[in-house]
Amino acid sequence: MSYVRWDSRPQLRRPVLVAAFEGWNDAGEAATTALRWLHAATDAREFASVDPEEFYDFTVARPNVKLDAGMTRRIEWPAPTFSAATIEGGSRDVIFLVGIEPALKWRSFTESVLSVADALDVEMVFTMGALLADVPHTRPVRITGTATDPEIISRLGFTRSRYEGPTGILGVLMDACAHRGLKSASLWATTPHYLRETASPKAALALVERLNELIELRLDTTDLEIASAAYERQVNDMLEGEDDVVDYVRRLEEDDEDDADEEPFEIPSTDQLAEEVERFLRDQRGNS
Repeated sequence: MSYVRWDSRPQLRRPVLVAAFEGWNDAGEAATTALRWLHAATDAREFASVDPEEFYDFTVARPNVKLDAGMTRRIEWPAPTFSAATIEGGSRDVIFLVGIEPALKWRSFTESVLSVADALDVEMVFTMGALLADVPHTRPVRITGTATDPEIISRLGFTRSRYEGPTGILGVLMDACAHRGLKSASLWATTPHYLRETASPKAALALVERLNELIELRLDTTDLEIASAAYERQVNDMLEGEDDVVDYVRRLEEDDEDDADEEPFEIPSTDQLAEEVERFLRDQRGNS
């Protein structure tokens, strides 16, 4: 049974699929903000979605009621959507996939995603994520690229992930790509753990800039740069008078300078990620 609902089948040149999901692997909403910005900046057109019925707990990922212009009520379901963009002057086009991380049947969900990749002859999959870390908001965002294919690691300057422990839908999708022989890689941003509830356009900008380099999108990021600068000013204003936090940020800045010449940021340990999973699930239960 196919769970993909096709509205059209775009004709694309050597497409790359870029995916991001709301949830545990989207600290500061950085990855989904980056992808939605890319969708708007490239004038991408939606062409398919995944039927959410089999994959979501609607008491957690609730549908929304909307009113059309004629005041007709309709339900918007939390369906992950595919959109496609033609990149002018480039040698390839891009498919974007964004949605909420599914709660159920991850293997079936992943098969649905890869059925779209197969149908449109996708050449490579990029996933984007963001994690909380001991980093200051005042420093440039670190982006780590990981992959398992030696050729990709060498060509893109990525690292081989040595992480073991709990994973999210991004990890499952990457594993499925590897088993199919479909090239794939991940971009990860870090966001300050002391700003857990704060959206980070600064991290979104860093993800967009790195992807811009990798697949030559040639996009003007001025509006994201303005949002990033405003974010940093607002955080500074918010922390004014919070002497303990300011001292902590200063120590993080010193540590960041000491680490500048060391290896790229590594995905946190199993214990750290397990703690993040537990905290995320508690937050979800509290919001349901």
